[in-house]
Amino acid sequence: MEITLKGDKEFDEVPSLRTKALRINLNENIYGTFAEIGAGQETVRQFFRAGGGSGTIAKAMSAYDKDFSDAIYGIEDDGRYVTEARLRKMLTHEIALIEERITRDKHPNKMFFSYANTVATIDFAKKYKGHGWVGVKYQVEPDQEYNEIILHLRFKENDARLQQETLGILGTNLIYGAFYKYNVPKKLLRYLYDHLDKDQIEIDTINFSGPVFKDVDNRLMSLQLVKNGMTDAVMFAPDGNNVLPARVLYKKNILALRGSFRPVTMVNMDMYQKSYEMFLKENRVVEKNTQVVFEITLSNLRAEGEIDEQDFMDRARLLCSLGQTVLISNFQEYYKLVEYFSQYSKNRMGLAMGVNNLIDIFDEKYYRHLSGGILEAFGKLFFKDLRVYLYPMENEDGTITTSENLKVHPRMKELYKFFKYNGKVVDITDYNPSTLSIFSRTVLKMIADGEEGWEAMLPEGVANLIKEKSLFGCETEQAFLDE
Repeated sequence: MEITLKGDKEFDEVPSLRTKALRINLNENIYGTFAEIGAGQETVRQFFRAGGGSGTIAKAMSAYDKDFSDAIYGIEDDGRYVTEARLRKMLTHEIALIEERITRDKHPNKMFFSYANTVATIDFAKKYKGHGWVGVKYQVEPDQEYNEIILHLRFKENDARLQQETLGILGTNLIYGAFYKYNVPKKLLRYLYDHLDKDQIEIDTINFSGPVFKDVDNRLMSLQLVKNGMTDAVMFAPDGNNVLPARVLYKKNILALRGSFRPVTMVNMDMYQKSYEMFLKENRVVEKNTQVVFEITLSNLRAEGEIDEQDFMDRARLLCSLGQTVLISNFQEYYKLVEYFSQYSKNRMGLAMGVNNLIDIFDEKYYRHLSGGILEAFGKLFFKDLRVYLYPMENEDGTITTSENLKVHPRMKELYKFFKYNGKVVDITDYNPSTLSIFSRTVLKMIADGEEGWEAMLPEGVANLIKEKSLFGCETEQAFLDE
């Protein structure tokens, strides 16, 4: 149900924070608690200042002291406080208290909610800008199960007071959107930035759950974050759920493979397996501390024009079925990807790629926007503890192109030699020759044209999944029967 107020109308312009808070306060059925840790009580302050909060705010609290916080919510296994697990405990605990203390007999029409955040603002040395978890657990009907919206943010401002104010604005937008915009989650995402600029805050993870979001795929919500410029990259795990990149990548050895994976083929998996074996033999690389990431760039998703969300989901589903962690990024240039990984880990990294990708890296046109041009980009790319694992390419005449005979622009020849002979580019030699002639675009065309034989070009189980789920427009006899 869409919650409305008598006499209320939607304005084309963005409602003020006071208007949003007042609309919540004047709805006599919305009632809940605010629990804010780490950046003041900036969200509830908006509701106090708007007026009429006595019918909405059951309790406002801020358990700053760690011992008090532990006494209320329990001790985390990792001993940390700014975590998703902590936020979920806060939301669950506060909702339980409302249910316990406010009887449904007396208040049959109340829609309970709990808003919480656990945040670390910028430190005194200004070395770490700060981040936090923010969430709301709420009902849109009194007798309905609870819904949740949980997100992770990163502050971009360099002043703690400004970060506190930004958090208060975001929290107000979240509560307002949860009650009044939940029926269109994509719009709700955009409304989170009302009265905010993307230079103030980054939202890099969000998950929706509960009855009103039963049809929401959180991977598509992740895609919206990148499309809307709210973050540069999002990640989801093999189980299909969104995960915080920082948590997955922190202090890890990282091996990344970029591709269209449309669909993922035998050559993709051969490149992954062989580069992974080589990566594990590197100094200071330990298997239990290694994370493999399959990356799809936004520019790749837009290769056919506007982003096709179903096409995106088809790729994601296949990679997840193979047990892979997927990164969707806005990094067209590889050095930006390496810079991104370097935020979370200083350990050794690897990039597995084909010959054409490496040739593109040495193309000056990608670096004209940099004051230092290609040298600046390469300083950022290869200054790190990074190695490129090059998968060979079979040419039309049957010859094989490797790092030894690939041709870059004449101006780039000496630069390429420098990195090649300093061990930054190494060939994958133990490859499977039978896979070299496989291309995703060929498989995709065969599927679209109803040709036979494409199944053998894909990893085990992938063809069956494509047929079962009718991915990439695959039409099977069973699909027609299901219709």
